[in-house]
Amino acid sequence: MTTTEARGGSAAVGDAARGVTGPFYGYAVLANSLFQRGVFVLYLQQRGFSAGQVAVLQTLIYLVSGLAELPTGVIADRIGRRASIVIGQVLIAVCLLGQAASSQYWVFVALFIGHGVGMACVSGSDTALLYDLLVRRGATAGYVRIRSRFTMLGTVTSGVAIVLGGQLQRLSWTIVYVGSAACLVLAVLVLMARVPEIRGADAVDELGRTGKAHVDTTAWRALLRVATPALVTLALVSGLMHATLTPYIIFTQQVLSDQGASTALVSVVIAGGFLAGGLVPLLSDRADRRLGYRVVVPVSLLALAAALGLSGLGLVWVTVTAFLVLVGVPEITAVLVDNVLNEAVPSRHRASLLSMIAFVESVLIGTGYLALGTLMDGLGSGEGMAAYAVVPLLACLLWLPVLLRGAPVTTDAEH
Repeated sequence: MTTTEARGGSAAVGDAARGVTGPFYGYAVLANSLFQRGVFVLYLQQRGFSAGQVAVLQTLIYLVSGLAELPTGVIADRIGRRASIVIGQVLIAVCLLGQAASSQYWVFVALFIGHGVGMACVSGSDTALLYDLLVRRGATAGYVRIRSRFTMLGTVTSGVAIVLGGQLQRLSWTIVYVGSAACLVLAVLVLMARVPEIRGADAVDELGRTGKAHVDTTAWRALLRVATPALVTLALVSGLMHATLTPYIIFTQQVLSDQGASTALVSVVIAGGFLAGGLVPLLSDRADRRLGYRVVVPVSLLALAAALGLSGLGLVWVTVTAFLVLVGVPEITAVLVDNVLNEAVPSRHRASLLSMIAFVESVLIGTGYLALGTLMDGLGSGEGMAAYAVVPLLACLLWLPVLLRGAPVTTDAEH
């Protein structure tokens, strides 16, 4: 293929995808305008909850989200991916309003459970809807680039919202939570007005090498067909990566505080981490073409291990530098892995299968919170962080056979 032909093909893909990406980008900005995200721990403490109670709520939301992934994935394939997103975001908005109005711990337990269910409704359904809309337009070749921009917009918006949330809190906690809920409602309205619905039965199934589409009657049969050892390993390694990254971002606040950083500096560093995590994914397309996900996966895991280890040195500026430089690297892997998983699963059961993978990820993240919290309580914040580096190193060892053998991740259900 000549350079001119390649550019022409890329332009054609861009034109086909343009009608899909605009509404999704607007949705990403509004859905991530959650002003309470960076200050909710302070709000819970002002409500009189102990650190242990806050930890239980945070762990509960991920465990509930994980348990709800499987049924919500099936619902998304049956009633529609867009409908599942709408239900989830509205449920989260209601829970945020409830948190603004209540002060009793048992009410917050119920609200965090509802929040977890809402997260499960959105998880898997948003990327499944985006990918299948691109399948309809024959534009899946641009998915990595589109997904990286989608991630960038969401993450950068989260960073800006964290800074604004800290300022809005000075006026009123009600403004913080009501503002977040209002943005979620606006995101839903954009989605319903601009993005068409797709159910599993409406999706275009990929053709195998025989030229015939695989039609599995249930998601479990589809899972058994596509679950190669390499694909299972990829899902597990990706889950361990997120089980390292997510607690690392949250608990870095405590590490920096223990190392002498002021509250103002901590908020700026965490917001900077979100901004870095939003901009770095723009390199995903280039990383995919030059290195491929097989190489990027271990690079991200080693970057996480290095960041955790450096946090254990007890030097605040080393911790800050490691956090800002390395926290965005796994976001590249997340985009590339998401593309591989979408290519591997059939469209008819895409939301269900992605929810099964998200279930594993949520359980690992919830377990990671408890494990890292226990290590930090027992060894100290910095030393506990350093000890937790064994998790990404273990994931790296699990991936090593796939990297060396070049085992196929997908079956013959290729695009």
